[in-house]
Amino acid sequence: MKHSRRDFLKFSGVCAASGLLPQALAHAAPATSLVTPTPAQAAWHDMEMGMFFHFDIPIYKPGWNWRSFKDFPEPDLYQPKKLDTDQWMEAAKAMGAKYAVFVAKHCSGFLQWQSDLYPYGVKQSSWRSGKGDVVKDFVESCHKYGIKPGLYASVTANGYLEVDNPGLVNRGKGGDEKKQAEYVRVCEKMATELWTRYGELFEIWFDGGAIPASQGGPDLVPILNKHQPNAIVFQGPPGTRNLIRWVGNERGVAPYPCWNTAKVGTAEGGTVEKVFGGDPEGQYWIPGECDVPVRNHDWFWKPNREDRLYSVKHLMDMYYRSVGRNCNLLLNANPNPDGLVPEGDFQRYVEFGKEIKRRFGKEKATTSGTGKTVTLTFDKPTPVNHAIVMEDITAGERVRAYKIEGRLASGQWKPLCDGVSVGHKRIQQFETVTVNSVRFTATKSVAEPIIRQLSAFYVD
Repeated sequence: MKHSRRDFLKFSGVCAASGLLPQALAHAAPATSLVTPTPAQAAWHDMEMGMFFHFDIPIYKPGWNWRSFKDFPEPDLYQPKKLDTDQWMEAAKAMGAKYAVFVAKHCSGFLQWQSDLYPYGVKQSSWRSGKGDVVKDFVESCHKYGIKPGLYASVTANGYLEVDNPGLVNRGKGGDEKKQAEYVRVCEKMATELWTRYGELFEIWFDGGAIPASQGGPDLVPILNKHQPNAIVFQGPPGTRNLIRWVGNERGVAPYPCWNTAKVGTAEGGTVEKVFGGDPEGQYWIPGECDVPVRNHDWFWKPNREDRLYSVKHLMDMYYRSVGRNCNLLLNANPNPDGLVPEGDFQRYVEFGKEIKRRFGKEKATTSGTGKTVTLTFDKPTPVNHAIVMEDITAGERVRAYKIEGRLASGQWKPLCDGVSVGHKRIQQFETVTVNSVRFTATKSVAEPIIRQLSAFYVD
């Protein structure tokens, strides 16, 4: 997918040792009290699912690698003649996504909005007479369909300008202060254009962070704080607020336990998959997002790859291990050269959304409560095999361990499942059992648990 994140910046995230704590994190609660999300982060948790849209000029030149730094696809190859961002949003809506993120500028450097930053973008294509603006179309469609818009624009790599990780000129080697300063200005202007022209953005993706201004990178934090102060920021540079983190893989699954708090951000990385499960004693609220392509590791469209589409069964496994493990799931779409989500992919999103609703659209019963124990009672003996627990995270993650039991007709309480972290949402499966009640018990907590929801389901 995103070469820039796979080669993670060592200094792009939160680094306690270097003192580069993001501004919002510096305002986090002290270790002696509970850490809580910002209002923007709390709203992001409730979205639970988003759709990523990877679309860029390399799909018009199969086999080309931006890291060749030569033979760049001519802008006029870019011809999405059937571009329909409404169709994109229909796919997102069908899946159940509540937010969407569009790759406005990927590693090729091709600019998919009207810009004079440099002569490589939609303005240099004959498509729509050089007046196309995919970012504008995307944001307008998001608003039309009630989906929160987000934008990705990496600053760690730009093939056209011969910039590579960690965001240095001369193909990542640096060594030219004048050239680096010019690139910094490009990044700052790019951010200003994207963050001022299209209204409020829900999420901003940095993909590998950004070199701090103090180390020769663009000074993006003031621009972000001025124009998009409420945006959720994935791997933002030091000083950004409303941060979220990578979970360490591109498979759409989170480790368990997965806590919303952490002691540092996810600046660590490399080519080897890692585990970023957070830390229950962490002082900063930096929840996890699970990003994954719907076609097995194909982030951009490629011809004749329909066989890579994940099955609904596989997608549901991701759902249980992302949304069901206290994270958000960001599932990618691969618009084809016509500018459309391929029909087979579209149908898979439809099927996935229907399966989620089939399983969790109607609970057997639901309740909420405060205290160590919360009990859900049925009107009659009821078969169940799933439980969903949600904490009121606006008061912090309080549960550290728990068990869920079912009360049998005999009056005996039968263990159904147990776990460690709950956070925004925990989904668990267990063998079908007929019970009169379901009881949640916090066996360990750091304050009085506040259970926003305890629900039981039967899924056949």
